[in-house]
Order: sequence, then C-alpha cells, then structure tokens
Amino acid sequence: MKKYLVIVSLFLITGFSVVGQEDDVADDKMGKLQQRMTEYIQKKLNLTRGEAEKFRPVFVRYLLELRKTHREFKGDRPVLQLKIAELRVKVRNECRDILDEPRANKIFEYQREFEIKVKDELDRRKLERPGGIRRTKSLQN
Repeated sequence: MKKYLVIVSLFLITGFSVVGQEDDVADDKMGKLQQRMTEYIQKKLNLTRGEAEKFRPVFVRYLLELRKTHREFKGDRPVLQLKIAELRVKVRNECRDILDEPRANKIFEYQREFEIKVKDELDRRKLERPGGIRRTKSLQN
C-alpha cells in the first residue's frame, strides 16, 4: 500500500506542467489534475473568495517547488524527505497569514486525501479493463 502511495505521489508530482512564475501563466499551464487538487483543497478548507484568491498562488508555487525538489534530490531519499518537510513548513507558515492555524495545518492532509482518491480511481479503471490489473505474462507480450 505504501508503495502505491509513493508511486501515485511521484506520478502527481512529476506530472506537473507548470513552469511559469506568474499566477496567470501558471494557471493556464497547470494541468487539470493539479487544478482539481487545488479546487479540492480549497473546498475542503471552506475558503472564502478572498482567502481562495490569496491561497491559490501560494499553493501553485508549492507544487512548482515540490516538483523541482523531487527532480533535484530524487537520488538521495533522506535529503529529499528533509527538503519536502522544510518546504511544507514554509508553505504552512505562509498559509497561516491567509488562513487560521487549524486550516493551514490541514492543507497537506487534504493533498494526501486527494492523491489517495486519484490512486483509487486509477485502480478502479484498471480493474474495469479487460483482464483487470493482473495480466498473465503471455498477455503482456
């Protein structure tokens, strides 16, 4: 199970197509999955319109930095985990200025919830395919 979560997390992180720093450019280039994640988190946090406008650029920047961090430290797992933790603390502190502390602390919990939902959906789709997830060796060739 843990292995699947890591794979899904890496899939989500490496799938980001956002490279611009300006909010408008980032919004245009951000993939649908990342947009859905941002919307999901905003809904779960019950953000007002003003809070959402301030939160979105911070979260998009977090996703960009997370992707960059994964690229830079992919060969050194302990350093990667440390850098991700540092990034999350930084983003949580920025979000405390926008949201109250309890909601700022929930951001990454909701991110994980979203990733699990995506993984479950992918698994469900694999099961619906002819042959399901498990295919015999002869079918894979």
